[in-house]
Amino acid sequence: MRQIVLDTETTGIDPNDGHRIIEIGCVEVVERELTGRNYHVYINPEREVEAEAITVHGITNEFLKDKPKFAEIADEFFEFIKGAELVIHNAAFDVGFMDSEFARLKPVRKTADHCGVVDTLAIARAKHPGQKNNLDALCKRYGVDNSNRDLHGALLDAEILADVYLLMTGGQTALSLDSGAGDDGSAGGLRRISSERQPLAVVRASDEEAEAHDAFMAMMEKQAGGTVWSKLQGTE
Repeated sequence: MRQIVLDTETTGIDPNDGHRIIEIGCVEVVERELTGRNYHVYINPEREVEAEAITVHGITNEFLKDKPKFAEIADEFFEFIKGAELVIHNAAFDVGFMDSEFARLKPVRKTADHCGVVDTLAIARAKHPGQKNNLDALCKRYGVDNSNRDLHGALLDAEILADVYLLMTGGQTALSLDSGAGDDGSAGGLRRISSERQPLAVVRASDEEAEAHDAFMAMMEKQAGGTVWSKLQGTE
């Protein structure tokens, strides 16, 4: 399965008031593994960014002046997400803005017609009812490093959300046995393993070790009247 973990930053909170997308960040996950393939772009919204929004993401009107307009990046963005399952925290917000942007263009595209959508906020609320489930709270709960997240940023938040999503839904991007547990009992910090790592060596038991194992299991069979191991191996 191909999934795209996605986040946006905007000029304000409501596309119905004419607010626009100013940043898109996407992280590709295939079969629950980060591929290293991302999509990231800043966008000239053709309007002013509200001061309150700037305090959240730090993206200024001056910075966006020379950036491409959404119409200029719409096709490449659509091709990146088309056919994927989108993983988004508070999906209604981002999808609402995406649909608003696509509605300004021809042909009109609707996100749900081309992509599946998974809302990680809904998943978090179901797993942790009555608790804080914003991205920072989930990072603390699952031991994901968000120390670089002084301000919101679409690509950084998508990368962090990818780690949180994989852990929250039962997977791991790495196993660290010496990292210890967090203050709330969660697993320690997440460490990604490179996709270019060497395969792990397979060390097989020697003939002597295999014989010792068989002798031990025979003793256990005699004393306990049967073992789970023998049942799994089909010896009973």
